[in-house]
Amino acid sequence: MSPVSLDEYIGQRHILAPDKLLHRAITADRFTSIILSGPPGTGKTSLAELIARTTNSAFVRLSGVSCSVADIRKQVKIAIERQLAVKRKTTLFIDEIHRFNKAQQDSLLPDVENGIIRLVGATTHNPQFYIIGALLSRSLVFTLEALSPEDIKVLLKRVVKHESGFASLKLKLTKKALDFLSGTCEGDARKALTALEIAVLTTKPGDDGVIKITETEASDSIQRKIINYGDDGHYDTASAFIKSMRGSDPDAAVYWLAKMLHAGEDIRFIARRIVIFASEDIGNADPRAITLATSAMQAIDMIGMPEARIILSQAVTYCATAPKSNAAYAAIGEALDDVQNERVQAVPVHLRDSHSTGTAETQKDAYSYKFPHNFTNGFVPQEYMGVARNYYYPAGL
Repeated sequence: MSPVSLDEYIGQRHILAPDKLLHRAITADRFTSIILSGPPGTGKTSLAELIARTTNSAFVRLSGVSCSVADIRKQVKIAIERQLAVKRKTTLFIDEIHRFNKAQQDSLLPDVENGIIRLVGATTHNPQFYIIGALLSRSLVFTLEALSPEDIKVLLKRVVKHESGFASLKLKLTKKALDFLSGTCEGDARKALTALEIAVLTTKPGDDGVIKITETEASDSIQRKIINYGDDGHYDTASAFIKSMRGSDPDAAVYWLAKMLHAGEDIRFIARRIVIFASEDIGNADPRAITLATSAMQAIDMIGMPEARIILSQAVTYCATAPKSNAAYAAIGEALDDVQNERVQAVPVHLRDSHSTGTAETQKDAYSYKFPHNFTNGFVPQEYMGVARNYYYPAGL
């Protein structure tokens, strides 16, 4: 069922439309290395095979999980022999290239540079964090997006009718089943195809010999919706969660909370983020927030899931709707910057410990400290820093 031409490839029009760089680079056969990143099931491997087929080059596949430098060297040697014997280029596809360590990635550089191999690397992670700079600088980097429900529908309809799919069967896929699979598989083509295959292979034909896949069979073939939630998903979702609370949107904050919970995120991680938020983004605008957040963090340890979701939801909605101030966060940031980058101020003598001020003269100065509680309203003007600075600016002042 793999596409045999760029026209058959489903999705990724943002990089594969005829006027886009990747399409032009493939059809013109002008590239040395390509890095494809994106969620699982978005067509990275199929695209790599298409690149090899379109450029009439040999396709060699290695896995970042099990491949060694020796395996790379072996394939490079074969690529050199192939080039000399039949003048044919080699496209070396490395799946999960982020699993390669620095030494393995370094070993690719000379042969990518001199054109012995055409590298296509695939990763579900952000290449900026997992691929060395020297390799990135020699590569065209493209991000594949999760397929849209409409893309998934096109794919499933094609499988039903295609001779390499289920064309030999009397198969009926209802509209509700199609809608369910396309909406539930999170843009993952592999997941959608696997679910349909399971549904077809486990459903008995009717008296008329027709295998009818309804929403019930489609739902049973998936059982539980699995969310794509790798490292990037973890950080991106946590970021959206915090920013939604900061933006005072309780609905969005609860949605991202639900996504994290469904994906199996550590509830203690979520609780710690709420506690930090209560101080960093609410602070003294509502001092009760830090108390509630801390109580929630303690409570989820005692209660556990699934009831911990209720406690987290209470803390999240409270923090999202509370007044916001980052004055305390900003104050300590500026003060630390001064301590680290400017000359550290000496403690004024009258603020020093009177029992450890040294000479009799300095002891006398130390006793000049004015005790605020002895003055009206518990306040008296006096110097607390050698050079006065303003750090704390409460919200609204």
